[in-house]
Amino acid sequence: MALMITDECINCDVCEPACPNEAIYQGEEIYEIDPDKCTECVGHYDKPQCQQVCPIDCIPLDPDRVETKEQLLTKYYQLTTAK
Repeated sequence: MALMITDECINCDVCEPACPNEAIYQGEEIYEIDPDKCTECVGHYDKPQCQQVCPIDCIPLDPDRVETKEQLLTKYYQLTTAK
């Protein structure tokens, strides 16, 4: 699954620089995650870095974007070889 940021976000600015795929960006109201770039940090880290740094725990799995670890790893390879 990709991750998502809920409306509990306080715009503290710590998640955006923590994302190795640059999937997090400032939306109209709160930070948002581009699900096409989110690999839950698979390929980079053992745990999603945005979840690790979020002070209020507002970054759950997105139930609308179910992906296996293999799919996330494939996305990681596509993102890193395109750079």
